[in-house]
Amino acid sequence: MKSPGESSFVDEPLIFERRKDRSGFSLSPSEVGERKAEEILPAELVRSTISEMPDLSELEVVRHFTRMSQWNHSIDTAFYPLGSCTMKYNPKINERTAALPGFAFTHPEQPETAVQGNLELLYLLQKYLCEIFGMDAISLQPAAGAQGELTGMMLVRACLLKRDGNPRKKILIPHSAHGTNPASAALCGYEVVELAANDRGCLDIGALERAMNEDVAALMITNPNTVGLFEEDISKIARILHAKGGFVYLDGANMNAVVGIARPGDFGADVMHLNLHKTFSTPHGGGGPGAGPVLVKSALEPFLPVPRVTQKDDRYHLSFDHPDSIGKVHSFFGNFRILVRAYTYLLAYGSNHIRNVAELAVLNANYLRIKLKDTYYLPYDRTVMHEAIFSDKWQLKQDVKTLDIAKRLMDYGFHPPTIYFPLIVPGALMIEPTETESIETLDELIEAMKKIAEESKTQPEIVRSAPHTTKISRLDEAEAARRPVLRWKP
Repeated sequence: MKSPGESSFVDEPLIFERRKDRSGFSLSPSEVGERKAEEILPAELVRSTISEMPDLSELEVVRHFTRMSQWNHSIDTAFYPLGSCTMKYNPKINERTAALPGFAFTHPEQPETAVQGNLELLYLLQKYLCEIFGMDAISLQPAAGAQGELTGMMLVRACLLKRDGNPRKKILIPHSAHGTNPASAALCGYEVVELAANDRGCLDIGALERAMNEDVAALMITNPNTVGLFEEDISKIARILHAKGGFVYLDGANMNAVVGIARPGDFGADVMHLNLHKTFSTPHGGGGPGAGPVLVKSALEPFLPVPRVTQKDDRYHLSFDHPDSIGKVHSFFGNFRILVRAYTYLLAYGSNHIRNVAELAVLNANYLRIKLKDTYYLPYDRTVMHEAIFSDKWQLKQDVKTLDIAKRLMDYGFHPPTIYFPLIVPGALMIEPTETESIETLDELIEAMKKIAEESKTQPEIVRSAPHTTKISRLDEAEAARRPVLRWKP
């Protein structure tokens, strides 16, 4: 791999002048017929002029958006090693299935009789996910993991109110848990109690035992956790919670490392969410769309959101007859076509091969760990699950920080990994290869990381001032956060 140069040609943005002899669209007679403009749109919605907007040809519009798409990094163009985000390849068969007319053109207000195929897909997806993760019931409504967390906390609160007449006061959250957990608990009115990690990167059992009492509604634990380790004492943890009447909420963001191998319902989870847009390969990022189904054990089933997809006499129905339900958390079927993609992915692997996802994801993460452990400091030198976490501890001797390393990786053609998270690892570099990356791609990343470590010793200024070959050089991130430019002005 050649070391990237310190500068490269950068396209200047196109400047368009105002002209009146260009048009970027054409409507055929078949699209508008003989109707006049005012018959298509009410007069009050039609502008006579559009201030300060350039008049462009169709070709210029196409080139503009195509050029912009080429400036973006995506999983379809290069490795995307964001840790705990599982940015893996989305098979194109998922897209073809979601585009089938019977799925793509369904109107959400169609009657049950007209969408039996859609309801059957949702019903079977529910059944398969419950089986894979060892849970009793599920709601597909939540649109993302964070909404799934919130829904799970709402279920816990509703169940405790029904069972004891008291929702309790506290939620316990390990330091190694997912970052959105405290917000989900607080939104449901709970006080958040943070629990320390032990020297192995997992929840400290002693800290849990000291904090657990009848004021605690639940523990929100991420397993595998955010330092890429499996919480080995999870069954004991569940027993501690259950002995005092509390629930175990399992954050399922990292199920890519255990799917088909271990079932959270078997090691004590009472409620969990899944990120279908992670483990089951549906597109995500940039705010969505996503899917964060919530799975529960039988004690929490009566409180699941409605409607619920049920089957009776070979017909599928949307059932609202659940008086203890917390109600809707999302309109209609959730993000339906994301669910179609996840179902397609499940069928493609089948029950005999779904564990291959986890086996290869774990293998790839540990390959990176072993290959880079002598180059970058490894805070937990033990077998990891879905991701390997390094830090900048050794590079700091040359005043090269994690941010510098991440920026320099962009010069080598890689999207930066997650940085400075989890917080329990100072200067963290979190790399998640997933199961979809080849050994050749991993070797290219390893070579680039080693070159950057060497540059940190011999030419640290090149690393500190990176990136050099990207369309935009290093930004003033503090200024961007304080004074963001959120809209275009002529």
